Amino acid sequence: MITLLCTSCLYTNWGFLPVVGMEGEGGAKSSSDHTPNVEALSSLSVTNCSQLTLKLEFSTKVVEHEYIVGFTGYFSAKARSLYISSALRSAGDGTLEWHIVPRENPASDFPSDFELVHIRQASPSSLLTLEDHPYIKRVTPQRKVFRSLKYIPSGVCCGPSPATSPRSCRQMCSGRWDTPVRKGPLTLSFSTHLLQNILKCRSVKLLNKITSISLACAGSGVKVAVFDTGLSEKHPHFKNVKERTNWTNEKTLDDGLGHGTFVAGVIASMRECQGFAPDSELHIFRVFTNNQVSYTSWFLDAFNYAILKKIDVLNLSIGGPDFMDHPFVDKVWELTANRVIMVSAIGNDGPLYGTLNNPADQMDVIGVGGIDFEDNIARFSSRGMTTWELPGGYGRVKPDIVTYGSGVRGSGMKEGCRSLSGTSVASPVVAGAVTLLASTVLNRELVNPASMKQALIASARRLPGVNMFEQGHGKLDLIRAYQILNSYRPQASLSPSYIDLTECPYMWPYCSQPIYYGGMPTIVNVTILNGMGVTGRIVDKPIWQPYLPQNGDHIDVAISYSPVLWPWAGYLAVSISVAKKAASWEGIAQGHVMVTVASPAENDSEVGGELTSTVKLPIKVKIVPTPPRSKRVLWDQYHNLRYPPGYFPRDNLRMKNDPLDWNGDHIHTNFRDMYQHLRSMGYFVEVLGAPITCFDASQYGTLLMVDSEEEYFPEEITKLRRDIDNGLSLIIFSDWYNTSVMRKVKFYDENTRQWWMPDTGGANIPALNDLISVWGMAFSDGLYEGDFTLADHDMYYASGCSIARFPEDGIVIAKNLKDQGAGAWFNVGQQPCWLTGNFLICVSLVQI
Repeated sequence: MITLLCTSCLYTNWGFLPVVGMEGEGGAKSSSDHTPNVEALSSLSVTNCSQLTLKLEFSTKVVEHEYIVGFTGYFSAKARSLYISSALRSAGDGTLEWHIVPRENPASDFPSDFELVHIRQASPSSLLTLEDHPYIKRVTPQRKVFRSLKYIPSGVCCGPSPATSPRSCRQMCSGRWDTPVRKGPLTLSFSTHLLQNILKCRSVKLLNKITSISLACAGSGVKVAVFDTGLSEKHPHFKNVKERTNWTNEKTLDDGLGHGTFVAGVIASMRECQGFAPDSELHIFRVFTNNQVSYTSWFLDAFNYAILKKIDVLNLSIGGPDFMDHPFVDKVWELTANRVIMVSAIGNDGPLYGTLNNPADQMDVIGVGGIDFEDNIARFSSRGMTTWELPGGYGRVKPDIVTYGSGVRGSGMKEGCRSLSGTSVASPVVAGAVTLLASTVLNRELVNPASMKQALIASARRLPGVNMFEQGHGKLDLIRAYQILNSYRPQASLSPSYIDLTECPYMWPYCSQPIYYGGMPTIVNVTILNGMGVTGRIVDKPIWQPYLPQNGDHIDVAISYSPVLWPWAGYLAVSISVAKKAASWEGIAQGHVMVTVASPAENDSEVGGELTSTVKLPIKVKIVPTPPRSKRVLWDQYHNLRYPPGYFPRDNLRMKNDPLDWNGDHIHTNFRDMYQHLRSMGYFVEVLGAPITCFDASQYGTLLMVDSEEEYFPEEITKLRRDIDNGLSLIIFSDWYNTSVMRKVKFYDENTRQWWMPDTGGANIPALNDLISVWGMAFSDGLYEGDFTLADHDMYYASGCSIARFPEDGIVIAKNLKDQGAGAWFNVGQQPCWLTGNFLICVSLVQI
């Protein structure tokens, strides 16, 4: 049987169809119709702001002719110029026009490890010649960053379901519909779970507990940097602003937007909406203009300056999808390697999974998600898992920690207080707490990015009923973190600290399905945190030790790991499969993995000049007999691609301001509802991270191909046709593919440094057509949109193709739909739904 669906998203009042089609953007984007004026909002009262979610959206584009030339070390401006001119002269192109772009900022007087160069009509050969220079590490395009601050009123238009909401609100409202909206103003003192007046040199009580602790002066002696929109010089809330620096092309240090002031207030305000650490040394870095524009080079210079100033804590309430923006990521690594504790917002693209932002998703950064004052995960808070490792495996646990991000009070732009929501609000809550904690530790030499993260995640309070890809390790607990830090001894630790595939819902999706012999290995990506030093190594190899009385010999465990831990962290990828002896066995199997980490000792008096730490990773799994073939479903992840490094446009063509399909597709991220539906129907779902030639089709009843972007090898096509002849069912979720549209959404590919059309449309329909042509089937290149009724259920078809060719014995149910881009991109046509005796083919129902 072959099932074709030209769809990625469908709105319907059916209970199960959103499971099949829901790949939408959830609440990630808001309609501009519901975006109040930012300037007007900056002066709103706390009450008026209490129901506003601060939605940060980021997009980037390459600056034409400008390149960041990264060096292998720090050099003077004169030396950098000589190296570049020498490299370009060796290119032998005397007509090449280039010059170094002046950068006037506080870092200009110091050596730097990069230069910004304008090269007109740069050829690939000239750029390669630059990279061939022994002191030049990398050449990448300069990127312009656009940040939009949108204030979304909560609950203004959402109906009981997306289908019953106004069309303009469907994107904003789709997602969790049962989340109550709190009325009235919210403050940190609203709940008994967080402090409002802890920030003075006195004994304080937290969480309405009997226990109280004596904290040192709040943040005293700790340098905290705020990278944002600046701060006014005479703002009454701040008493210890050590330095304000401007890294933009605007001639002002003041905050013309209010976001930077709010963030700084959450960390260090001394009155009214009091911050955590008013005694800290506040360093204000203005890296965004009033028009919310920044450049990679501005961040690089500002980061270098932060290293020079020996900043202790850095808050970055920004993020984006590009985890391969090498200059930026490399500089973040350098910052944390210099003991800067970086705290960053995980993103506001929830409730969709797989939407984590960089750099908060990095191992060396504390990534912060948001909750409300009833300890519910905030709807806007981005969810994991990290998608760097897909399709080859499973992502890491992120966020690291969650805290209050809904209705939090902070400083107004000129004076007074306001309340805002967003993970950009939750991030400074943690940054303020980290600053406060750092000031209380008796031995500050023990405080580093790893030890601080270890204390935060070890002390976090687990939220009931919430999985680890929503809450990380749980809710910030300041008291317990304080206690752990003040008794801390340098050590290694693991995140998560154990693997229990029976513990639901925390270990979802792993706990949602038992394992069995012959199934694809279950892969858990564990982060190693090394509090002993910025660099470390794994001693020998991790050892799997099965518990024989607990049937540990019924499972096989394979491990891959980081050869070097730097900075402060590495990975441990644990692959779990069932031994042949347990093919018909059911029960619980347990064991543990032992890992020993060594780091160079700062004090050479240590034996061997190294510190070592051995950690144990307990593993517990449930094994069942191998299910029958008819109940086993295989998800083809190998042919799903995402940005970066390639350019793949969104399925939703209406999202023209953010064209990158950076979330990708995965059964445990944007298709998690479909996964849960299949599991509830008794199916077992596995993930294929290798070519189609690499699995035994006789073991599976169905293969799922969803929005595939990759092409198929001839050997794959041949094998799949043979597999289907031998009883394998194939379900294909298609999407759109239209060359006219693709030319409209062309994008700059930084790997090739050329303008490229997208590699595919929403799916690689030509490749899919090659795959299914032998059965007389084909998808079209049309794109349609509209409402219709199917089996007494109201449906909304957001955008997508149709089925162009199908066997003659098929039964066609056709619906008249609208041209999605009348007069602009698309052709007019009909969108059919097909049913047949031998094949089940439903209409292409594609994503909003």
